Amino acid sequence: MNLDGKLPGDGDDKASILIVDDLPEKLLVFQTVLEPLGQNLVYVRSGAEALREVLQREFAVILLDVNMPDIDGFETATMVRRYKRSAHTPIIFITAYADEMQTAQGYKLGAVDYIQSPVVPEVLRTKVRVFVDLHISQKRVERQADVRVALSVAEAARHAAEENTRRSEFLSRASRVMAASLEVSVGAVKLLELLVPAMASHATLLLLDDRQAFDQALGCDAVQPGETPRFTERAFAALPDAEQRALAGAIDARAAQQVACGLAVPLFVAERALGALLVSGSDYAFDLALLEELASRAAIAFENGRLYRAVQNEIVVRRDAETQLQAMNRRKDEFLAMLSHELRNPLAPIRNAVEVIRRVAPPDPKLDWATDVTERQINHLTRLVEELLDVARISQGKIALQIEPIDLLGVIAQGVETVRPFIDEKRHHLVQKLPDGPVWLRGDSARLAQVVSNLLHNAAKFSDEGGRLALALTVQQGQVCISVRDDGIGIEPELLPQVFELFEQGKRSLDRSQGGLGIGLTLVQRIVHLHNGRVEVSSAGHGQGAEFKVILPCLSEVKPADEPAMPPTPAPVGGCRVLVVDDNRDAAESIAMFLEITGHEVKTVGDGMQALASAPVYAPDVVVLDIGLPMLDGYEVARRMRKLPETSGSLLIAMTGYGQRSDKQLAQEAGFDQHLVKPADPDLLVTMIEDWRASGRSARPRAGRSARK
Repeated sequence: MNLDGKLPGDGDDKASILIVDDLPEKLLVFQTVLEPLGQNLVYVRSGAEALREVLQREFAVILLDVNMPDIDGFETATMVRRYKRSAHTPIIFITAYADEMQTAQGYKLGAVDYIQSPVVPEVLRTKVRVFVDLHISQKRVERQADVRVALSVAEAARHAAEENTRRSEFLSRASRVMAASLEVSVGAVKLLELLVPAMASHATLLLLDDRQAFDQALGCDAVQPGETPRFTERAFAALPDAEQRALAGAIDARAAQQVACGLAVPLFVAERALGALLVSGSDYAFDLALLEELASRAAIAFENGRLYRAVQNEIVVRRDAETQLQAMNRRKDEFLAMLSHELRNPLAPIRNAVEVIRRVAPPDPKLDWATDVTERQINHLTRLVEELLDVARISQGKIALQIEPIDLLGVIAQGVETVRPFIDEKRHHLVQKLPDGPVWLRGDSARLAQVVSNLLHNAAKFSDEGGRLALALTVQQGQVCISVRDDGIGIEPELLPQVFELFEQGKRSLDRSQGGLGIGLTLVQRIVHLHNGRVEVSSAGHGQGAEFKVILPCLSEVKPADEPAMPPTPAPVGGCRVLVVDDNRDAAESIAMFLEITGHEVKTVGDGMQALASAPVYAPDVVVLDIGLPMLDGYEVARRMRKLPETSGSLLIAMTGYGQRSDKQLAQEAGFDQHLVKPADPDLLVTMIEDWRASGRSARPRAGRSARK
């Protein structure tokens, strides 16, 4: 209640009155007649609009015109009564004429009155005022009852909250003081100080050693008020027999034990016993649940202390070794970054100088040969420096991928183009096996092209002149596989596990004819990992060649060009007539577009009322129906469609964001044949339709089919 003794909402109550009539002039008349009542007047011009308003608010009375174009007053009243909020809302029918049968039908639908038009203003206003006053009185009584119930609930909740707060504050303080130190001895003292004298006059804490043997026990006794509790530490064997039996019994039973000398509670963490706690005192009523929770928290604190001691010893041993390794690794990364930057500085002027010589020097075969050699070696050195710099960037976390949707075929073409001069120089034969259509994935095109070129360069480098290289791209189950195979020197079995390690190389001859720093494969692996992929390598051994596979997640799948396609399953001649019902316009239109591409005739509507209105005329073979629709949900629409002759035998497919077993059961009970969870695979939707057609059920004659011809 407020300070003036009124309930919340008193003095400003206004009831809502719903007026439903398709004629504007009649709505104006109702406005003139009812405005003196000072209530909220809501005007609508159709049954559908009336249902929408009923869903949004509560009305004291509904004035409903019987004759309306879309949904008449009787059907509107029927649907209004189905909603819980409006099941008992008074309905007054307004009509220009009425016979006994029509009047009886109105009263059967729950009408409280039947007024003929034109209305008598004072009569209508008086009748409406009665229902408005009744509605306001009911709301006031409900609020009074709610206030009384709320007060009772609040009082009970306050008592429970105070008790829970007291327990929570005690346990929180206990956890805080015991966790303040990782020394078990300190935590033991803090635990006993919490118990004595607040909860017991005496408490004994027994802790087991690392071998799970009974060890030392710490006791605490209450003394005179204002004095510090007295602590006593002694071996388990020195405790009184009654305390020994109580503590040991609680540990063996793994449960609290009520004994003559008090209450014993075990301390366990998972399956490990840490000890037991015994409290006693004739003047205390022990709270078992509180003591068990306190023992549980104490056990966690003591276990943390034990683990801390064990970890500390290991940390001391490993700290120096890790520090040295980190320092060495940091110096290595810094050296690589510095070396690559320093090596790049002289490359630019050398390359510029070669170009100057080409332009100003007189024609001379020997000079041309010398500049060609210099340019090739500059290009080789530039590649090595770039690899060093890339490794340093990735190791230091400074590389940033430019992620975007890319066609992998273009990436592969770029990688092949990069390494083509080296392949041609060694007179290798490169065979490519690629799909016909694009293969889309999200990635950095430049970095993935670098992966392809590095693998091809590696394969060409370790193959004898005139060797055979194979590059293939396959897609399966949402993953793309890029494979590069060669018939070169192969990889020794002992080297396979380390082939991607930095600077790792196989056995080399003294002349180092293959060259390289052992960086290329490391770059491949790290770039692929940044794309959430993986790299695999296989080789039958020395002289048997090697194969590298890069597996990446992709966005689309295509069938390889040289893989024979499976013949499509022949579909019945002609498509189906499909009705798509979804209040999300983009969702409906995208499904419609896909179905039209596959040869079906499609109509889309945005709500259940439109679907029910369209069904008798459109007579769809298939209805793809969203569940979460405004006004009428998909379940209700499906039930009504099953009663319509035109859709009683149609294929009803539920399209919903709810995929629990109970949701599927509701859909089945409402009359749906299939249940798809958003976002659904469009191919699966088409398959459902084609399977239904192939089963012959679509050929059954249904009422309304002639209307389509």
